[in-house]
Amino acid sequence: MRHKEHFRTAVYQTPFHPRTSALNTLNAWHRWKDYTTADAFFDTALEYAAIRNACAVFDLTPMTKHRITGPDALAFLNRLITRDVAKIKAGRVGYCVWCDDNGQVIDDGTIFHLREGDYRLCSQERQLNWLARSAHGFNVSIVEDTHDVAALALQGPTSCAVLKGIGCSGVESLKPFGIAYFSFAGTELMVSRTGFTGDLGYELWIEPARALDLWDALFEKGANHGIRPMGTHALEVARIEAGFIQAQVDFLPADQAIRLDRSRSPFELDLGRLVDFSKPNFNGRRALLEEQRRGSRFRLVRLDIEGNKPARSAYIYDNRKNVIGTVTSAEWSPSAKSNIALASMHMPWGLPGDELWAEIYYQRELKWSRVMARCRVVEGAFFDPPRRRATPAADF
Repeated sequence: MRHKEHFRTAVYQTPFHPRTSALNTLNAWHRWKDYTTADAFFDTALEYAAIRNACAVFDLTPMTKHRITGPDALAFLNRLITRDVAKIKAGRVGYCVWCDDNGQVIDDGTIFHLREGDYRLCSQERQLNWLARSAHGFNVSIVEDTHDVAALALQGPTSCAVLKGIGCSGVESLKPFGIAYFSFAGTELMVSRTGFTGDLGYELWIEPARALDLWDALFEKGANHGIRPMGTHALEVARIEAGFIQAQVDFLPADQAIRLDRSRSPFELDLGRLVDFSKPNFNGRRALLEEQRRGSRFRLVRLDIEGNKPARSAYIYDNRKNVIGTVTSAEWSPSAKSNIALASMHMPWGLPGDELWAEIYYQRELKWSRVMARCRVVEGAFFDPPRRRATPAADF
């Protein structure tokens, strides 16, 4: 379904809204890219518990989606993306970033190589204008198909069992970042082993007309597997535990930054692995080569912070009380049993063993308190269960 005359509607409802609205006992919502999206349904802690101990469903429909096809689709994407898109074979998904000419990240996202020469680029921010400008000289078709695809994230240890229950035979053999297609309710259901929780999980893609059929089937077959709906608050805890970054939270998209020191490069977001200098020219290549030669300005780190007060928006200090970084995301981790955070540090700070302190303010009964909490740099994700990568996936 295409949404025309955007100016006549302030906020859209996703194809799953008849079910999500009935389940949202808290009536807690926010606007995500012109769609009504649930913050939480009944209790954030219990929704999070479903992610880690059973399975939880998140309405992913508002995520921006771009369909890119045509004879030059691969060449076009390889010109824009820092990694080598040719290595993302048909039936696979690749995490990626794209930069401006100064080597600063415009956005991160995923490239779905649906079928030979047919790609879908998913991102936090809308990129249609930037993609269209960049397509000059390439024989490609670029369409934003956000409204034409209903999508759900099904995440948690029992997610595979639920999918098998709705008829996705063999889905347990799908490898991480793989894509498979199944017949469902007279149409095609695409399943990708992807997600934003750092756990065993899948994303489901279907035409909007069959969205409610998919929701109902999942909750019918998932009843004995602890299935629950989840909102963005529970998802936020899980994604920080996984160490995943988010645009507008952990970095400012370069095309929206006014001050030059507010944007970040892939190296400054701990994403240097996504930069492939062995391939031909791509946006920001020259600037990134120069940064590699002279060094970066910042370093993204994962911190384990003493105490149990989340260090949201905290400054990070050295032993001489100099500000050397800023926390971008912070939560208490129920799975790691730790006070965790992502932070952007001034170089050369942020190495394991550095003496770091977080300045945390918190309020109790209308009184503000300040604590200086010791920080420890953590290498890798805070929570990374083996089931995330295990193939075949177990039922649990």
